[in-house]
Amino acid sequence: MRSSDLSREQGLLITGSLVLLATVALSFALSWGSRVLIPLFLAFLVVYLVAPVVDLLQVRLGAPRWLAIFFAFVVIGLGTTGLTLLVWSSINGLADEMPRYRESLTNLGHELVGLVELLPDYIRPDGLGADHIDPEALLGNLNLESLLTTLGTGATNLVGVLTNLLWNAVLVVLFSVIIIAGRKPLQEHSGLRGEIDRRVQKYLVTKFTMSALTGTLTWLVLTVLGVPLALMFGVFAFVLNFIPSVGSLLAMLLPLPIALVHFPDSPLMWVLVVALPGLVQFGIGNVLEPRVLGDSLDLHPITILLTLIFWALLWGVVGALISVPVTAVVKIILERYETTRPAAEILAGRFG
Repeated sequence: MRSSDLSREQGLLITGSLVLLATVALSFALSWGSRVLIPLFLAFLVVYLVAPVVDLLQVRLGAPRWLAIFFAFVVIGLGTTGLTLLVWSSINGLADEMPRYRESLTNLGHELVGLVELLPDYIRPDGLGADHIDPEALLGNLNLESLLTTLGTGATNLVGVLTNLLWNAVLVVLFSVIIIAGRKPLQEHSGLRGEIDRRVQKYLVTKFTMSALTGTLTWLVLTVLGVPLALMFGVFAFVLNFIPSVGSLLAMLLPLPIALVHFPDSPLMWVLVVALPGLVQFGIGNVLEPRVLGDSLDLHPITILLTLIFWALLWGVVGALISVPVTAVVKIILERYETTRPAAEILAGRFG
């Protein structure tokens, strides 16, 4: 083996070891300071989304900077509050449908028992059949109201991500205002900071637009199909679209339990409720979004998945939401220096 190849391998080994040790130490620091760091990280993401609006109001319309900042945050606050109230009213509407859902679930239970009875005796387990299973008795033991209430509570908590996901919304807004007030209109930085700003802002603006389009189309599709809580599932699709891979799958499957009890006699509707939003997710996430984003982040899919797991374990839902932009920033910094460039190449999936 040539000495140059040996020194290169040693360099990669040393760099990898240092990155691993730094990652462990940084993880402890991030976990310890999460109560302040989470609002700060989210404030930077909010700034990337709000800054173009503030600059537009100030430069094109001549509004004072304080008024432009105030107006941008008021619009965000009103939009979030309005969506939350609409979804909350949709969840409360479940109470009126409880009797019908109970009847649908009972009928579905009878049909399932009938299907089990069609199985040959040597396949069907003992104790399964109309003589042994009473759907009404099972339903009596199953508190459907409690089940749907739990579903509603979980939905409300997820919708609350839009407003209460942050440790303290006031602190996030305060950080955002301080950061955005310290920059000049249409300010562009050069060097490392300029590259970070351009890549992260392009990703966030594109992701926000694509997520909004995904949520809107999901809501329209489910509304046309007559699925209850269509607006809530549209909001879910919008929020979950920020979480790579896993989020799209969850958003696609969430309406299925409601469809099963709302359309008990229509397996075709069960398929459509999953397939049509799935087509929306696939078309936007795998066709339209890559065309717009291109290779601006230059992260390997495995890197995105592993960092998603890491940040989700560290900071929960917030960590999952910020995993991609934070990893992109780390990669940009690593590739600027000769010593850490091999680590950046690994994040991009280039091991040669």
